Amino acid sequence: MQLKNLLSLLQKRFFKTSTILSATSSIPSSSSTALSAPKTLQVDKSNAQNPQSVLSFLKSYKFDDTQIAKLISQRPSLLQSKILTNLGPKFQFLVENGFSGELLPKLIVSNSRILYRSLDSKIKPMYELLKKFLETEERVVASVMRASWMLTSDTTPLVPNMELLIREGVPEKRVIHLLLSHPRTFMHKVERMIVCIQTAKELGFQPSCATFTEAVRIIVSMIDSTWKKKVETFKDLGWSEDDIIYAFTRCPVCLAFSEVKIRKAMDFYVKTMKLELEDIISIPMLLCFSIDRRIRPRYHVLKVLVSKELIKHDNKPGWVFRQSETAFLDNYVFKYAGEVPNLLEVYNAAKTKAI
Repeated sequence: MQLKNLLSLLQKRFFKTSTILSATSSIPSSSSTALSAPKTLQVDKSNAQNPQSVLSFLKSYKFDDTQIAKLISQRPSLLQSKILTNLGPKFQFLVENGFSGELLPKLIVSNSRILYRSLDSKIKPMYELLKKFLETEERVVASVMRASWMLTSDTTPLVPNMELLIREGVPEKRVIHLLLSHPRTFMHKVERMIVCIQTAKELGFQPSCATFTEAVRIIVSMIDSTWKKKVETFKDLGWSEDDIIYAFTRCPVCLAFSEVKIRKAMDFYVKTMKLELEDIISIPMLLCFSIDRRIRPRYHVLKVLVSKELIKHDNKPGWVFRQSETAFLDNYVFKYAGEVPNLLEVYNAAKTKAI
């Protein structure tokens, strides 16, 4: 869309009068949902050309019309932003530090607060802090794109919590990996982190082991009431406290799933596959897999192969479910394509719940 047409559209759909910008108007386009929130902005008549300048500026950084419309619906005052002293320096800094091309619009749209935070006192220091730990520009960009809130939120606990884990004996590379994959882990109060680390150690996790940071991440992410509710869910399904602790020490993430997912998995394994409870407890990773996308399709393939006596019935097929999809297809679908020509169709139909 040409810039004049875009500005005209924004004026018609945002401006009720010459002095008030409103985002209450309905927009019959793909952006109408994003522009439904009512917001108003007093516009300085003496700066009437500024909206056009801002739009031109955003366009020069490859923002498309949908992204611009979403930004303005979130932050109508953006049209009155100063380019030379606000937007320009921020965009230049971000581009120079890896957020170039389509990454910059995605970053800003995901967290428009970046436009209103101080470059020198907030954005730069946070970027430099991440660079200190993550070392490379690519890692910093990956981390921020996954959690853009880090550039604008209070990150006071970040460094103390990272240093705490390292002092406890967690290898620095694992702390860095945790920062890359789950940065919110470090945003809790240091006092809470200390308690969660102690809990993990009391459960038998060793700081030098890979599962330690995963256990700490899961524990710190749940308040006590949530943790108790998860435990009660497992008990309701026949697990003892010892069973729960054993499963958690083998696969910490199994307690991170919702009650619905846990119950759905147990229902399928026990009622459909007729697995014994102890078999599930011994391989808690089974709770991590998607029943619809992984387990059910493989189960149907195994049923067909057993019915045709191509493989023996296995009461403990956990190892089959842990194989990658490529390995499973090679070992159980393509391998028997000659004897069962429609086996791939069976597998795909189960994925779409057609059987």
